[in-house]
Amino acid sequence: MLLLSILVFVAVLSNKIGTRFGVPSMLVFLLVGMLAGQDGIGLKFDNLHLAEFMCHLGMTVILLTGGLETEMHETRPVLRQGILLSTVGVLITIGLTGAFIYLVAGKTIGPEGTTLLGALLVAAVLASTDSTSVFNILRSKRLQLRENLGPMLELESGSNDPMAYVCTIILVKLVNGGLEVEAGGQMAGATAFMVALVLVYQVAIGLVVGYLVGRFSKWVLGRINLNSSPLVSILILSLAFFSNGIASLVGGNGLLALYVSAIMIGNSPTLPQKKEVLKFFDGISWLSQLLMVLMLGLLAHPSQMPKVLVPALLIGLFMMLVARPAAVFISLIGFRKLPVRAKLFTSWVGIKGAGPILFALYTVVHEVGGSDIIFNIVLVITLLSLLTQGMTLPLVARWLNLSIDEDPQVETFGLDLPEEMGMMRDHIVAPEDLQRGETLRDLHLPHGIRVIMVKRREKFIVPHGSLKLEPEDHLLILMGDTED
Repeated sequence: MLLLSILVFVAVLSNKIGTRFGVPSMLVFLLVGMLAGQDGIGLKFDNLHLAEFMCHLGMTVILLTGGLETEMHETRPVLRQGILLSTVGVLITIGLTGAFIYLVAGKTIGPEGTTLLGALLVAAVLASTDSTSVFNILRSKRLQLRENLGPMLELESGSNDPMAYVCTIILVKLVNGGLEVEAGGQMAGATAFMVALVLVYQVAIGLVVGYLVGRFSKWVLGRINLNSSPLVSILILSLAFFSNGIASLVGGNGLLALYVSAIMIGNSPTLPQKKEVLKFFDGISWLSQLLMVLMLGLLAHPSQMPKVLVPALLIGLFMMLVARPAAVFISLIGFRKLPVRAKLFTSWVGIKGAGPILFALYTVVHEVGGSDIIFNIVLVITLLSLLTQGMTLPLVARWLNLSIDEDPQVETFGLDLPEEMGMMRDHIVAPEDLQRGETLRDLHLPHGIRVIMVKRREKFIVPHGSLKLEPEDHLLILMGDTED
């Protein structure tokens, strides 16, 4: 507990510093874990089964939070695009990257990279756009995008992790089962058919279970009157985990089921105390991200990375510059109204993160041949992706004229009013505001605008019309309809 508390403390402070320079939180947490690990300070952590369980748990919480925060009225117009990117796009990425590894980079990896199944497995591990990184970068930097790209990218990143995970599981079973795709056309055809059948089954079960549990959850939340928002949050957590567990029990995709049910719960009109619930999940999502990435960093051996540096850089650059753009443009070929610059930006949001590292850890736990090499390759590519794509997203968005300047965040002094009351704004009193008089009444505010709080240095004042204002007073303003 002492070591964990120190690590978390250092990670949070490091993230504060990294934010000033535009460094993604995911990269900061990963580097802190690597520096504290065996090749750094010397903290030894090698419990792979515990790490895989904790990381899988962390990913479910992150996907759950992302689903709850997804606004369907924003996502519905880009639903088809997001689904195509997370399904067809993932398969295209696996196919192109697997072929590249098999034909070009496989020999530099070792014997495992020279087989087609081994090459496809490495590609599947790397295929997803990491939901942790995308949610974190788009929301922590409050990056507002034109062409409705924000909801589309969040939908894709939330739903393609489960897709890549399914492909990874199938390929691990094929590799460990000794099935050889090269062993004749009939065997290859039968294997491909079985893989496609399992893939369709897992996705279909995940969607059906997610939908049914989502409907049940909306019914429960509409009839159980819980006055405590933490209890509502815990109830939602249990329902989401139930969807994950029941889908996995019948051979479906549990992560996809959880994500679908979370979207339905988050968009339910019967969801009580939604703001408080989302704040709860935002907190545990940050904690989950921090702990899982720290744990993955502790498992890393930076001293072994130079051995795989060349193939990892080759694969990483191929994915960023060829496979990901090809997957995006092919998947979205039917959406001609979407500008080319929007597709180019989407191509650049192929960020790797905790998801691919967790999938690589899955190969280690299940003792796939060469899994330690796969793990190190994924780590190098993740660092490359976060340093290039993760740190340059706002810059690329501005360069492609896709970013929207967002209003500054409102200082609410800790007040949290219902949205029905109106919009909150803040204002700092300037000397010119007091030219017509010093009292609040002299400001002659328009109809429907009320000052509900004044902060003067460290003092809070409940205002009235005769209150004398001073320069630098901080006003909290409520804008809404009134009856007077």
